[in-house]
Amino acid sequence: MNRFEIDINCDVGEGVGNEADIFPYISSCNIACGGHAGNRETMESVVCLAKKYNVKVGSHPSYPDKANFGREVIHISNQELIHSIKKQLADFDEVLQRQGVPLHHIKAHGALYNQTAKDENLANVFLDAIEDYKTIMVLYVPFNSVIAAMAKKRGFAIWFEAFADRNYNRDLSLVSRKDENALIEQPKAVLKHILPIIKKQEVLTVEEEIHKIQAKTLCVHGDTVSALKILMYLSKELHQNQVHIQ
Repeated sequence: MNRFEIDINCDVGEGVGNEADIFPYISSCNIACGGHAGNRETMESVVCLAKKYNVKVGSHPSYPDKANFGREVIHISNQELIHSIKKQLADFDEVLQRQGVPLHHIKAHGALYNQTAKDENLANVFLDAIEDYKTIMVLYVPFNSVIAAMAKKRGFAIWFEAFADRNYNRDLSLVSRKDENALIEQPKAVLKHILPIIKKQEVLTVEEEIHKIQAKTLCVHGDTVSALKILMYLSKELHQNQVHIQ
């Protein structure tokens, strides 16, 4: 029987405070670094927990917009955005150096993640902002996205990411959080959603269509109410389905 491997990541350091509970069940994390949430103190504490549980550490830069938790597109010049992202990454890098923890990956947050997936100009701006880290980390990006193609062309190492607790539209964009069916919150439903992604490289969209998708890492949002229940359930059920969390 075939054996499959998958990385499971969580967005953390966002004020929920459940990191100590969820870290035993994940293999990588994306730590808020001051754009949409987080400060030096939260970065430090979460990096220490990741170190304790041997969880790969990534930075999670965002539009500088704590008021909207980074989930709204804001009007900001390219240079201002580059400056903000570089500042977020530099602050995070200081914490990593103090703790002796390597940077494994970078993953944009919220609206910045969604917009760079389809906006060539914004994707280029984001890649310019993280260029200095290109040789030491991988970039988490959506499959078949604009930023994935551009990052690969510019020599970035990439991992395709899919979302375990979010529904997809037929164009592989995420269903808007404004819609009732945006989230998948029941552990059994999450498992049903992700097994075809892992084993068949396909996803069932909200239009009841099957579309091709690839993922080396799956995200469960740390602020999903049932995140811990989902992760505990997956740690058991994925193993029984010949899927190893790497």
